[in-house]
Amino acid sequence: MSESETTISAYTEREQPPDERTEEQERESERTCPECGGAVVADEEHGETVCRDCGLVVEEDAIDRGPEWRSFDRDGESKSRVGAPTTKMMHDDGLSTNIGWQNKDAYGNALSAERRQQMQRLRTWHERFRTRDSKERNLKQALGEIDRMASALGLPENVRETASVIYRRALSEDLLPGRSIEGVASASLYAAARQANTPRSLDELTAVSRVDRMELTRTYRYVVRELKLEVAPADPAQYVGRFASDLGLSDEGEWRARELLKTAGKTGVTSGKSPVGLAAAAVYAAALLTNEALTQSEVSDVAGVSEVTIRNRYKELLEASEVGDAGGGADRASA
Repeated sequence: MSESETTISAYTEREQPPDERTEEQERESERTCPECGGAVVADEEHGETVCRDCGLVVEEDAIDRGPEWRSFDRDGESKSRVGAPTTKMMHDDGLSTNIGWQNKDAYGNALSAERRQQMQRLRTWHERFRTRDSKERNLKQALGEIDRMASALGLPENVRETASVIYRRALSEDLLPGRSIEGVASASLYAAARQANTPRSLDELTAVSRVDRMELTRTYRYVVRELKLEVAPADPAQYVGRFASDLGLSDEGEWRARELLKTAGKTGVTSGKSPVGLAAAAVYAAALLTNEALTQSEVSDVAGVSEVTIRNRYKELLEASEVGDAGGGADRASA
């Protein structure tokens, strides 16, 4: 080893440069709490560095050094940096772009007349190119119909997604020939609402659909049979909450209505009867039991069933409730 190399190595071992020593000391001080000298840990969820012993916040608003992309798929493999998650409610799964209708540039200034005409032509051609063939155009129309009816009925997002998937399955298995797009779309939405335990009556769906009730029921039975959908029988109690909310029924009245339906189900009164009519009758009977001012006409308007149905069903529910109470009392007496 030469004399110069020996001198440099000796200098390195003996003394470090001031800047390097200062940085090492700062890193050492960051690893200990300035109050109690305990170890500090990084809380990445809140962006803070805190002491493990005394809880002192040593540093806040830390820089997130993780990836800037977000994963929108279920497996976490897609590293998309922009855009909304894919959805089955759009014919192209939401992967295409849209040209806005604001007629303004990036700075918010209004476009000239010539530029507005140009953008209008671009929008027209863009809409034409979004669908490749008649099959995609029909799918786009059907999904728009499902979204329109779901909005009118107040159905949540998961029901719309399920209805879109059911319609896509019907389209892929060639169930549409001989049937209207609106009919299959309405049947898909009705089946999706039943599967999600947020059912709507056939009268409610017919009111917002472009097909009549007979075509809707026929198409619904065909779609359920061909696609082998698992749809449980409608439970009258699923309608009670919505009817009670629309009619302003108290919590006690809603509880009474559910109890009436539960007792009637045990005695077999609900078998073979319309769940909507049973729910409406239960709400009316519960209003009578809780001394709330509610007429059959008001219940009929909300539920979409006739007053005759309500009169017949609420008497059956009250009789079943008396039978159930008597049977329960006899059981308790024998015990």
